[in-house]
Amino acid sequence: MKAIMVMYDSLNRALLEPYGCDWTKTPNFRRLAERAVTFDNCYVGSLPCMPARRELHTGRYNFLHRSWGPLEPFDDSMPEILKMNGIYTHLVSDHTHYWEDGGATYHPRYTTWEISRGQEGDIWKGQVKNPEMPKTPFSAFFERARKAMKVSGSGIYRQDAVNRQYMDTEDKMPQALTFKNGLEFIDKNYEEDSWFLQIETFDPHEPFFASQRFKDLYPDPDYTEDDFDWPPYAAVNESEAVVQHGRKQYAALLSMCDHYMGKVLDKMDELDMWKDTMLIVNTDHGFLLGEHGWWAKSIMPAYNEIARTPLFIWDPRLEIKGERRNALVQTIDLAPTLLDFFNVAIPEAMQGKPLKTVIESDAPIRETALFGYFGCQINITDGEYVYMRGAVNRSNRPLSEYTLMPAHMKNMFNPKELSNIQLAEPFGFTKGCRTMKITNPALASNAMQFGTKLFNVKNDPGELHEIDEPEVEVRFINALSRMMKENEAPSEQFERMGVPANGKFTLEMLKEQRETLKKSEVIEGLEGFTYEKGAYAQIQFIMRMVPEESHKGFIAGINSQMEVKGKTEITKELVKAFASTLPLPADSKQMFLVYLDTAGRTM
Repeated sequence: MKAIMVMYDSLNRALLEPYGCDWTKTPNFRRLAERAVTFDNCYVGSLPCMPARRELHTGRYNFLHRSWGPLEPFDDSMPEILKMNGIYTHLVSDHTHYWEDGGATYHPRYTTWEISRGQEGDIWKGQVKNPEMPKTPFSAFFERARKAMKVSGSGIYRQDAVNRQYMDTEDKMPQALTFKNGLEFIDKNYEEDSWFLQIETFDPHEPFFASQRFKDLYPDPDYTEDDFDWPPYAAVNESEAVVQHGRKQYAALLSMCDHYMGKVLDKMDELDMWKDTMLIVNTDHGFLLGEHGWWAKSIMPAYNEIARTPLFIWDPRLEIKGERRNALVQTIDLAPTLLDFFNVAIPEAMQGKPLKTVIESDAPIRETALFGYFGCQINITDGEYVYMRGAVNRSNRPLSEYTLMPAHMKNMFNPKELSNIQLAEPFGFTKGCRTMKITNPALASNAMQFGTKLFNVKNDPGELHEIDEPEVEVRFINALSRMMKENEAPSEQFERMGVPANGKFTLEMLKEQRETLKKSEVIEGLEGFTYEKGAYAQIQFIMRMVPEESHKGFIAGINSQMEVKGKTEITKELVKAFASTLPLPADSKQMFLVYLDTAGRTM
């Protein structure tokens, strides 16, 4: 028996033909759906890239205990388990995060691995002279952001411009090379038994760098603004024309992904591999292309465009094709599915479930699924509702990371972060190891500004309309408590979330929590006012950005504005109007107002 996984990064299921898109050109995904089982309720677990890959290896959630990081010494790694049981495992990839500090322990778990360089500012080709930087609608945005955040140099944008000089033809592009390497492995080994091949491309992750022939599929003759293929992680502040152009750039890269995935299907046809080879096509998460007024991921709630992912599986043992499955499945299920396929024992620490019974009869394997980013909202779904649980205090504390591998995405933890570490008692899945407990870690987003949300995704799959149904919310809080206990969530996660570690949560407790949170929106000097949703977060942002000696004058100014207008509720409009009068340098004021707008976003 053999297995092939074709894995993408940032694949938005809503833009694939099998999931109902009628304007993108993805004929091979449509062909794949005819040859495999399509899953309609697949959700991520931990976000973003490397947390999802830790789940792919370990079959258990990452985000309750730590953020982005390497595999841990106590982790059960699916590819390594296969390798130790006589199954040859091979990774071909251009996913640059594997070659950074925060991903450096993943690829050595395979028997062999092969890389293609150059994606997303990969620190690859050396050039001292500054390259010509592409002009895009976001060029000024990036430059202002660097100045506002006091970041020197051009970072990955400069390096990306250097790298692209070495990709002047399609065959030199990382995705093309990755699939070439994967197909070479198949050609060399298809007659052999007992192997697993993972073909993993970083595409269609930004930047949306595709060959011209794929861009030609999405003409945009009336577009007159600067070209672009790299949206910022920010709220949409661009024209509708720019947004639509960006979606077409993504679609071009998506069609390129479709083309190369089709080569794998062709090879399986050519070599008659469907009879004994499992095929899994998946992604780590989706991507926002203007939906909800956002670009990208990570700094906003984990909406369906990010969290609900495409998944296709062909299992030669069952020979079921062209059918769809509605059961709730997750990334954590892929490791046990592959171990089960090769008849290898599944470690007790893996909490995902093999998908054989789902493929066979759509048998449910879970009632609810957890997902989220470390330190942000903890989300739970039953397939009908999505409940996004926010912290119950404005500090979003207490919070700690638990790890023996202290690395962020591209760097190790610094000494200051490690200066007050404690040794935690072992968790059940750490095999007797005590981990570092690192308190108050830095977070990628302001989790508090979005609060708690409830959506009926069966009736509202776009999650456009929040609902207030306290009985449903209480039901999900109790389900959240149960799942957090099953996953040995640290005690401070229960405290941060206001979720009982023991006992039942009630409607009365929910009412008390809401009142307490409302009362916590008090700023010294503004005690007599209420806040429009989002205005409180904007004021907190301004207080962080302006010097402390200016705080009294800022508070006095807001009071004066409120007195003039005769209002008792501080609105976002009023905060922004006042912020526009602050004595900020001209070259940073516009950027300041962009970030102020983002701070006030509640959707």
